[in-house]
Amino acid sequence: MKSMELSTDMHKSIEACLACYTRCEETMSYCLQKGGAYTDPKLMRVMMDCAEMTRMCAQMAMRMSEMTPEMCDMTARACEMCAQACMSIPDDKMMMQCAESCRMCADACRQMAKTMA
Repeated sequence: MKSMELSTDMHKSIEACLACYTRCEETMSYCLQKGGAYTDPKLMRVMMDCAEMTRMCAQMAMRMSEMTPEMCDMTARACEMCAQACMSIPDDKMMMQCAESCRMCADACRQMAKTMA
């Protein structure tokens, strides 16, 4: 690890993770209210994974864990999977917002992994 201080870029990446975590949690609740295809087990599992991984990634980055770069890589993958799953319901604004938040977080995590490596 290069430094024990969080840079501005690191703070932005952490914020992207927390925003994605929040969006996934909100979207899961929305999906449960909608029912039907919105509660598909595969969709729900990938959103749960993404929410938990983005939360954990942000926490690890904030404490400058040595495992953060690897967690960032895994989180980016989870975010990409979640974005793809959300895109399976393309005519829904909430699902598209979740997909966009996930894509932004995936990009931020890849950048954070490079910064901390």
